[in-house]
Amino acid sequence: MKYALVTGGSRGIGRAVCIKLSQMGYHILVNYKANKAEAQRTLEMIEQQNGHATLLPFDVSRQEEVESVLSEWMGNNKEAYIEVLINNAGIRKDNLLVFMENEHWFDVINTNLHSFYYITRWLIKKMLLKKYGRIVNIVSLSGIKGLPGQVNYAAAKAGVIAATKSLAQEVGKKNVTVNAVAPGFIKTEMTKDMNEDELKRLIPLNRFGNIEEVAAVAGFLASPEASYVTGEVISVNGGLYT
Repeated sequence: MKYALVTGGSRGIGRAVCIKLSQMGYHILVNYKANKAEAQRTLEMIEQQNGHATLLPFDVSRQEEVESVLSEWMGNNKEAYIEVLINNAGIRKDNLLVFMENEHWFDVINTNLHSFYYITRWLIKKMLLKKYGRIVNIVSLSGIKGLPGQVNYAAAKAGVIAATKSLAQEVGKKNVTVNAVAPGFIKTEMTKDMNEDELKRLIPLNRFGNIEEVAAVAGFLASPEASYVTGEVISVNGGLYT
């Protein structure tokens, strides 16, 4: 059995990636923090397509929790290893920097950037031993070009982009690839408060993207066919910023 861990897999892009990887033959470890009902829905959608999944709840921003849950799973599945990691979990707490509270900064940095470190460091050791692994980080257009009101979010995602490029150089000789997918405006819970009619005028394709379009790119990067692609950031943004 091949295993893939998707953080923040209960909704949106994470859910779509879970379904895509399941179709590719992976047993999906669906991570979520609190919304068990939505995570259960993801699991049911996978099983409806004859796939296999396990719910793996933990808060990606808490190092002790990450390591405790992953250690327990590995202890119960000694012959298995997670060969695909999708670092997708993320939050937004938008505000202009001049009005930003400390918690808005640290919550976003902890969830979007520190989680990459906590989880990837824990799982990459087995990938290196097995001489195979795929790490795909879901970043953002904001981390490439910056967006007003998202200094915290942009800083976190830009940090993951730089980490992606650096880690790819460290582990490439062990047949472990590290890439990132940078969505633009995608129809999800995180963008529901945005004015789509106004913003789509800025996009050459004149629409917001769909979660399945992001998942398709993530699925390719997680596949053996992408074995010569590493250290890359692939934008899925309708031509908004290239």
